[in-house]
Amino acid sequence: MQEKREKELADHPRIVREKKTIEAMIKIYCNHHHNTSKELCTECKQLFEYAKKKLNKCPFQENKTTCGKCPIHCYEPSKRQEAKKVMRYAGPRMIWYHPKMAIQHLLDGRKKPKKLSGKRK
Repeated sequence: MQEKREKELADHPRIVREKKTIEAMIKIYCNHHHNTSKELCTECKQLFEYAKKKLNKCPFQENKTTCGKCPIHCYEPSKRQEAKKVMRYAGPRMIWYHPKMAIQHLLDGRKKPKKLSGKRK
C-alpha cells in the first residue's frame, strides 16, 4: 500500500516537472564542468538519482516550492552543497537552454509552501 502511494506521488505532474528541471540543471553543469556531452558522469548521475529519491518522498508534493526555498531541508549536508553548486552555475544558464522550464522554476520559487499537517500520508 505504501509503495503504491509513493508511486502515485512520484508521478504527480509537479514532481515530474521538478525532476526534469533538476536533470536539466545537472546536465548543463556536467557538460560544462566534466566535459560530457550525452550522458552524465558518475558523480552527477549519483546526484540526480539522490535528488529523484528525495523528490519522490517530498511531503509537499503538488504544493511544493523550489527546494532552495523549502522550510524542510531533506538533503544530507554534502549532497545539499553539491546541489547548490550545480544550481548556482546552471540556474542562470537555464534561460538559454530551457527557457520555459526556467520561467516555470522561477514561478514555482514564488510559491509559499503550505503548512504540513501533523499527519504524513
